[in-house]
Amino acid sequence: MKQSRFSEGWDEERVRRMLEHYENLTEAEAVVEDESSFEDRAQTVMKVPVDLVPAVRELIAKRSA
Repeated sequence: MKQSRFSEGWDEERVRRMLEHYENLTEAEAVVEDESSFEDRAQTVMKVPVDLVPAVRELIAKRSA
């Protein structure tokens, strides 16, 4: 069985569109987009020690299932 090169829900066209979007942003637009990602009150960003990353991913996967 051939394994897909893309994650579930992704295909070559979707990757191409995403790359095109980010490659065409001006520096100012990129800054605005980056900063806006921190405004979502339903999510957070934090530093996690590398050795804990597998455990954190497992917890997220369990919650998403």
